[in-house]
Amino acid sequence: MSTEWEKARTCAYEAGRAAAGPVERVALSIADGRTLAEPLLALTDLPAFPTSSIDGWAVRGPAPWRVVGRILAGHTADPLAADGTCVEIATGAMVPAGTAALIRVEESTRDAAGLVSGVPREMPEWRVPGEEAHKGEELLPAGTAVDPAVIGLAATCGYETIAVRPEPRAAVLVFGDELLTTGVPGAGRVRDSLGPQVPGWLRRYGAIVDPADVAGPVQDTLEAHVSAIRRALEVADLVCTTGGTMHGPVDHLHPALASLGAEYVVNTVAVRPGFPMLLARVRLPDGRTRFLAGLPGNPQSAVIALITLVAPLLAGWQGRELPPLPQVTAAAGVRGRGQDTHLALAALEHDGRSATPVGHVGSSMLRGLSKAHGFVVVRPGTQAEAGDLVPFLPLPLFAGERP
Repeated sequence: MSTEWEKARTCAYEAGRAAAGPVERVALSIADGRTLAEPLLALTDLPAFPTSSIDGWAVRGPAPWRVVGRILAGHTADPLAADGTCVEIATGAMVPAGTAALIRVEESTRDAAGLVSGVPREMPEWRVPGEEAHKGEELLPAGTAVDPAVIGLAATCGYETIAVRPEPRAAVLVFGDELLTTGVPGAGRVRDSLGPQVPGWLRRYGAIVDPADVAGPVQDTLEAHVSAIRRALEVADLVCTTGGTMHGPVDHLHPALASLGAEYVVNTVAVRPGFPMLLARVRLPDGRTRFLAGLPGNPQSAVIALITLVAPLLAGWQGRELPPLPQVTAAAGVRGRGQDTHLALAALEHDGRSATPVGHVGSSMLRGLSKAHGFVVVRPGTQAEAGDLVPFLPLPLFAGERP
């Protein structure tokens, strides 16, 4: 019995959440691409002190003002103690206690005696402590994807390290010893396109893939399959295999999983293209949990298996949320596929609000995939008409990293 598509995604996500590793603390310099394991809290008020937004003058009392000093960014400011005085102040500098107003340098004058005059603007020209955040305030929740902006925010607060989820490591095994790995296809043999592309998809979903952990084609024997899978599971949290997910005479994946004592999380999904695919859990003798995702051999079907099972698994593993599917307008009709979910390759218009199906979308084709931004989702027993609002599953190149 095939698993309904949306349930398959949920099962994969929950399996990843259950297997997530312990929290790590890493330096900000290497945190890009990781996921916050704990909320990011403000370590102090932001800003921590009153801060000038302009280059100009900090003044006290009525004009004109006698200049009694200068305060630059990075220095502590002495108070302005008397009316009729001012200090020159730089952007980012601490505003002295006793300051009544800040006056922009371009909106001020200085007479022959050195006295400063000017009229302050109605709105204050400095930032007050806590304007952005107060000490202890949650700035970002756990599960936030770490990007340069998050790193900058953490640095502003005073962090040197942050708590993140472990990075899952992935390996890829290409099955099918009839495949060519170099040269032009011909004489009954086709060029392997999955070995070169699957690692890139995995990296976009947050996994580490070392080129040394991409192997194949694996010989079409059960012994070779079991040996290759066993080796890959020793180094990778997730092993993605390509091909061999059926039950033909040289399809050895299911027997190999049985010999390894694997447990299916999902075994086939009611989706087209993409049939058949699987996700299995393997417990190693030392108690570690590993996963194997069996991707179909047809290229587009393999990518659909990746976004159906692998993307949710990795999201759960990293402590990220499984984002809801956005809604777009179908620019043309998309047929249904009976009781299976239909994922139809489509390109988004410039406004990102409507999607047009692309051509060359056979399960063995990649031309349509190379022009698409994702998939229009047509649920079982339905079809999409032009103008209908439909769910859209973005490819990771176009899926925002922030939840």
